[in-house]
Amino acid sequence: MCSLPNLSIFLLAALILLLTPGPAVLYIVARSLDQGRLAGFVSVLSIEVGNFVHVLAATLGLSAILVSSALAFSIVKYLGAAYLIYLGVRRLLASQTAQQPTTFQRQSLGRIFRQGVLVAILNPKTALFFFAFLPQFVDSSKSSFTLQLLMLGCMFVLMAIVTDSLYALLAGTVGQWLKGTRSFLRVERYLVGTVYIGLGVMAALADIKRH
Repeated sequence: MCSLPNLSIFLLAALILLLTPGPAVLYIVARSLDQGRLAGFVSVLSIEVGNFVHVLAATLGLSAILVSSALAFSIVKYLGAAYLIYLGVRRLLASQTAQQPTTFQRQSLGRIFRQGVLVAILNPKTALFFFAFLPQFVDSSKSSFTLQLLMLGCMFVLMAIVTDSLYALLAGTVGQWLKGTRSFLRVERYLVGTVYIGLGVMAALADIKRH
């Protein structure tokens, strides 16, 4: 178990990081605007499942491979970027035969969940984040280093579920209000598609900071 001072600093640092919108939040907001609150909440869970995979990777030391291998980092980075850009282009090219909310084409929640997990897992910056962030708060005088890493990672993911759900709730609510207007229906697919493509470009430009 971590010492109380370390744990307190970790919780504060984690909260600040989680409340600052990043790529995951932008993805969740775009999904919530696109298909409503429920889809947003499913995206939150899917992103955090992917993040938990990264926590396990950091705990087991697998993230060190991404840190040490530029090739491995690039492969994962470009796969993730290509997938996000694919989602964006697909949204932009979607048929816009519907101009009413009642005919809005919805994706299944299962598909949304699978997409979110894949987006999260294919983000190497998340793996590097956990690998660099979590060990700072481990107390070497206490219990197992691995157990402490796992505990801190699980706490971060649980906190992220709460904070990201707030973004999903807000964006989903706003999206439902706006979907009653035809002008928003015309603009919405371009907005969401552009966000996905932008996230893909950001992921492609990501690099390992070497010291």
